[in-house]
Amino acid sequence: MPASDVKGTGGIMSQAEEGMKLFAKDPVLTFDTEAAGNFKMVHEAGIKKIEDQAEKLTGKPNAKARSELGKQVQAMKADPMYIDACKVVKGLEAPYGNFMTKVMEQSAKGNGGYAAAQVPGAPAPKKKAEKEGKKKEAESGGLSKEERDELEKLKEDIITRKSKLKEEGLSGGQCNKDAQVQQWVARMQELKIKENPLGIAEDGKKDDKKKEKKASSGEKLALEKKIEEYKTSLRNDFGYSDKDIKGDPDFQELQKELAKMK
Repeated sequence: MPASDVKGTGGIMSQAEEGMKLFAKDPVLTFDTEAAGNFKMVHEAGIKKIEDQAEKLTGKPNAKARSELGKQVQAMKADPMYIDACKVVKGLEAPYGNFMTKVMEQSAKGNGGYAAAQVPGAPAPKKKAEKEGKKKEAESGGLSKEERDELEKLKEDIITRKSKLKEEGLSGGQCNKDAQVQQWVARMQELKIKENPLGIAEDGKKDDKKKEKKASSGEKLALEKKIEEYKTSLRNDFGYSDKDIKGDPDFQELQKELAKMK
């Protein structure tokens, strides 16, 4: 019969559980100060640019335009990532969890006050769980599903934003200097760094060769075709020069993928 079913022991068990919580350790916080600083710099540059535009719109006829720009500035200042970046560069906890990793340290004791080592067979499942955890981490590349979805959406948003700017008459170089584009690019680079901090596979060159062998000639041809179509689109649809194309983040990413297949 479980101890919790014995009359009079329910309250004792509850008190014991509450007592064990006192042994829980504070979470360990790790800040990505460099990424936060880069994001903050780019974001504030975008805010300054909009504020400068608003200052040039004087008079009553421009009141509506000034108001719209003011709303953009307020929205950018209220951006959760910007708020977190400002906190992290000061060494403070990010309220929205960006640029920060929080790890809760587990107590050495298990349920009922017994150490995990006292339970027969406990170490083996633990090692297996750690192995599976590392395997899943390797497969995910260090990014969660939400972050991978965000990365794909950023790529689409950048292309859409550049297309809109091009329709407004901006050149390829001007599109790349757009504050919103720079903000998205900064976030995209942050995710890519998190996905592969060292820029190489976990097993180094040996792992790269394995991946290269797996890449079929059909995949390589398909990627080459995709790159050419993207270059043509940048040149014809957006008026990019060869220099602008080489500086395009998406084009650089495609080139890196192709280089791995050679």
